[in-house]
Amino acid sequence: MGHRDCQMQESLWVLSRDIPQAPGHPFYCELNRRLAKAQFDRFVEELCAPYYAEGMGRPGIPPGVYFRMLMVGYFEGIDSQRGIAWRCADSLSLREFVGYRIEEETPDHSSLTRIRVRLPLAVHQEVFEFVLAVLAHAGLVKGKTVGMDATTLEANAAMKSIVRKDTGEGWTEYVKGLMEEDEKVQSGPEGPTDEEARRYDRRRGSAKKVSNKDWESPSDADARITKMKDGRTRLAYKAEHVVDLETEAVLAAEIEHADEGDAEGLADRLDQAEQSAAKALDTGKEEQGRTVKEAVADKGYHKAQTLAECARAGVRTYVPEPGAKHRRRWTDKPPGWQRAFRGNRRRVLGERGKRLQRRRSEVVERTFAHICESGAARRTWIRGIPEVRKRYLIQVAAHNLGILMRKVCGRGKPKALAGALWAVSRAWAAARTSVGRLLGALRLFCHQIQFQHRSFLQPEPFAS
Repeated sequence: MGHRDCQMQESLWVLSRDIPQAPGHPFYCELNRRLAKAQFDRFVEELCAPYYAEGMGRPGIPPGVYFRMLMVGYFEGIDSQRGIAWRCADSLSLREFVGYRIEEETPDHSSLTRIRVRLPLAVHQEVFEFVLAVLAHAGLVKGKTVGMDATTLEANAAMKSIVRKDTGEGWTEYVKGLMEEDEKVQSGPEGPTDEEARRYDRRRGSAKKVSNKDWESPSDADARITKMKDGRTRLAYKAEHVVDLETEAVLAAEIEHADEGDAEGLADRLDQAEQSAAKALDTGKEEQGRTVKEAVADKGYHKAQTLAECARAGVRTYVPEPGAKHRRRWTDKPPGWQRAFRGNRRRVLGERGKRLQRRRSEVVERTFAHICESGAARRTWIRGIPEVRKRYLIQVAAHNLGILMRKVCGRGKPKALAGALWAVSRAWAAARTSVGRLLGALRLFCHQIQFQHRSFLQPEPFAS
């Protein structure tokens, strides 16, 4: 029996043959083969070359390593860059995936931040469209019928730190000012204390509502006060997806202010999805027509002007109409608005419209579950919409690669593949146990038949 040495001394020299070699995770090995076949590293190096200086400073981190490490955040469910850097340094399989040997030092989280700030948003958008082209080559991008929806992402800012836009005072100072104006409140000569302000604030009840017009975050001016999916009030952003309803590939992803309405961005998101799909499918010529022809969304996107814009662009909309107390008036609006409104209502009430709404609810919400929940994008540790967009685009690109991997090996994430292998091993063990029991019962049955056959052949003894 061996004993664990608590005080281990590092060896001065280590032979290369003594260095442990990772067998490699089958998911990441297959993903690397797919990226190598598409010449991903060559593409991103040529794309990022203008943003690196030749012959100055230490050797830079390859762009392929940077984008792969951001994809690891989605595949492993890690929300922070510190966690990604630690995981890549700790795992031999991830070292092989990003391209680092065991004696090499993997990039630090600060290196990921510097590279992200250096590369513009257009580069990340090009990488996203490159992944879409890989999916289109595998037949996983159709782009005819798309679904849209939005969700909230918690920002890297606290509600306790918000300040007023007009005076710049914080929440505690604002509550103390209300206490001084209230005649019913009595405080000492030095004014109300922080504890008195907290007790007074708890008694205010519904009067504690705040507005984005009056309050902002000093650390993140792009974050907006909104209600999250679980009912909490937080500073957040809004993430919007345009999803191919036939293949479940995300054609466009955008980060906006959380207080912006959904209907205002419908036409812009459809144009962005049209450009990405046309570029991926190589159908950008005018004589081939528009790729996106049908758009399905929920009632939050319903607006007569937006429906008319989509109709002029040649897109059929399936957007349910929210309940209205009064009849609509069309005399003061352009004639195309009423025609688009009536056509959308007729399509929504049909059987195809109901079927597409059920499909949208299933597919689009599944992308949010994969990216925001299991992909750990619900809470962002980056500040500012441009920087959050960069990280989120690569996470959505990793999700699209997961769709390709699901077609190749049946699973879109490495943990799901490990769970499938575990299930197969358990099923094989159960099958072996069942077969063993069956063989044992068959052997016992044969023994009984043989015993009865011998008893039948043996003559009976004569009676005395």
